[in-house]
Amino acid sequence: MDFGFTEEQEALRKSAREFLTDRSTTQLVRTMMSHKTGLDEALWKEMSALGWMGTAIAEEDGGLGLGLIELVILSEEIGRAILPAPFYSSVGLAAPVISAAADGALRRELLGGIASGERRATVALCEEEGRWDAAGIKAKATKTEGGYKLSGTKVFVPDAHLASEIVVAARTSRAKDPREGISLFAVPTSDKKMKVRQLDTIDRTRRLCQVKVGGVEVPESRRLGGEGEAWPLLERALDRSATILAAEATGVAAQVLDLSRDYAKERVQFDKPIGSFQAISHKMADMLVLTESARSTTYYAAWALEEGAPDAALAAATAKVAASEAARIVAQNGIQVHGGIGFTWEHDMHLYYRRALWCELFLGDPTLWRERMASLFA
Repeated sequence: MDFGFTEEQEALRKSAREFLTDRSTTQLVRTMMSHKTGLDEALWKEMSALGWMGTAIAEEDGGLGLGLIELVILSEEIGRAILPAPFYSSVGLAAPVISAAADGALRRELLGGIASGERRATVALCEEEGRWDAAGIKAKATKTEGGYKLSGTKVFVPDAHLASEIVVAARTSRAKDPREGISLFAVPTSDKKMKVRQLDTIDRTRRLCQVKVGGVEVPESRRLGGEGEAWPLLERALDRSATILAAEATGVAAQVLDLSRDYAKERVQFDKPIGSFQAISHKMADMLVLTESARSTTYYAAWALEEGAPDAALAAATAKVAASEAARIVAQNGIQVHGGIGFTWEHDMHLYYRRALWCELFLGDPTLWRERMASLFA
């Protein structure tokens, strides 16, 4: 495939990098790490004014109606800047799920709110077993008069403390096949019966939460899609979310590579730049190969998903594995290239390593996605 970016896509990348270089500095990242919520509301409003939240949301739903490739371009730049904002949880995770499952007025309400930045959303999928597949969903939605009553506890819910809507996956019926009987519900966090608690996480700029939904009552109008039919839709949406996360991981790797290259040129030992030594130059070459491989698999996955290619699911799984492992390995090597200073709290290298680990583990580690790849050939 002969793939190249359009002038508009290159302009989007350039403007995003300029904005994030100016606004999402490592100083801001460190400030938000110790902040109560971890979000600079002024920065969020500026991003909303740029229209970023509606990049891949259809025009009829209140978005810009661009596409997944444009959103991936943005996400790569966000990874470079390790942006401390709930962009991924709302735009990269919740919006694809809502787009796949919701219809009618609820769809326009939720997606329009996300696109404008007035609403922030997230998805509550994983539970205490730590599984990201259908069998891990144990929360229940019991039918009541006019709606459902939820019970259960969700964990690793990204930015739930900042969300106004949480899409909750729960079982409305039991079946032999764990993929059957799962439904999705849009639950406003204003419901006093919903309890949200921040968890200790490796990346304080991308926070995870525990969400207890016991006793929460949801009207039938807030169910996304048909009863018990959510998993196939959710699985396809998560392929898009995984690809967006892969783009962010690629951005992390790319920035670490650039910082390490610049340091290797400037740092002198034995009257020579350390980049001239094989131990460093070979490591840098490996980092470059990993980063470029991550980028190529990620953009192919975005294209395949957008075009409905037969291998779209396989491409998304490949991108998640390649990019998340690349980000972790490149970040580790970046610390090594920087030597002793790279291990200190004062240096920024650990900020990228933390985000790389978050990208690798969220939605499941590479082992899970390799198993998904294998299942596609079964």
